[in-house]
Amino acid sequence: MDTDLLAPQLDKDLPRFLAELSTNNTKDWFDAHRARYQRCYVEPALALITGLAEPLGRLAPPLTAVPKVNGSLRRINRDVRFSKDKRPYSAMLHLIFFTGDHANRGPGVHVVVGPDHFGVGAGHWAFEPAQLEAYRAAMTTKAGAKELTAAIGKAEAIGCVADEPQLARLPRGYTAEEPVATMLRRKGVVVRTHDQPIPDELFGPDAVPFLMTRIKALMPLVAWLDRTVYG
Repeated sequence: MDTDLLAPQLDKDLPRFLAELSTNNTKDWFDAHRARYQRCYVEPALALITGLAEPLGRLAPPLTAVPKVNGSLRRINRDVRFSKDKRPYSAMLHLIFFTGDHANRGPGVHVVVGPDHFGVGAGHWAFEPAQLEAYRAAMTTKAGAKELTAAIGKAEAIGCVADEPQLARLPRGYTAEEPVATMLRRKGVVVRTHDQPIPDELFGPDAVPFLMTRIKALMPLVAWLDRTVYG
């Protein structure tokens, strides 16, 4: 038996499945291809998450990997209750690895694979009030702004960029010059890329080390947020 095939990796049929789902985004089509979904989407993704769990747990801070649907593998079903876009499924594989006890309560790392693109990202989109206060306090110090800038720079080295600030103006009571002014207009910090070609490594025995290299480049941001905003 080829031992390379035993290493955690994604299925080569995944991009094709996602492309077909994108153009046939209906429950009838999905139900007819449910076995394929399990074979090329769910099972390889859960195996990959399991393979990543140990090295992720050795990072500082450790990242949690939960090998189940709606754990580190996000559900393919879209929540369309409050969306004008009523397509029932997301034509994308989405993995999340997180600090703390819940994916939505602290910074984490995301991996996405679409029909023709790949991306990674890190951070937390929306701080709770206490975390937002801690973040803004850090931005008023030279050390805090310098450390965050350096962490974002590490992410930029692998093609990630910071999302645009959510606020058009500085929050009330704050004055600052650039680049701190831009930082203060954020209500969360996220760096990401989603437009890279799908790397061949994801479909071979080097999938885990390939992803770990990229995740490690994002960890300075995760560590800064965990220490400064959530500590």
